[in-house]
Amino acid sequence: MLIQLLVSLAIGAVCGYVANTIMKGNSKGILWNALLGIVGGLVGGFLGNLIGIGGGWVSSIILAIAGSCLVVWLVRKIAK
Repeated sequence: MLIQLLVSLAIGAVCGYVANTIMKGNSKGILWNALLGIVGGLVGGFLGNLIGIGGGWVSSIILAIAGSCLVVWLVRKIAK
């Protein structure tokens, strides 16, 4: 159980970095990217469940990246 949580957090951190790169964001550090990835993974997983996508590692990673991009976009809109 603990190993799965740590792996999920690590994958979320990598997805946050990828999303920051895709969105051409100003990297505020590894912790910020990790936070965006974790929150984005939750958002992407929630939205994926709503529309019936998910179940595998690949789809989870894609949803986490898409959710992270959405979170980055929302943070930029709110910060303006």
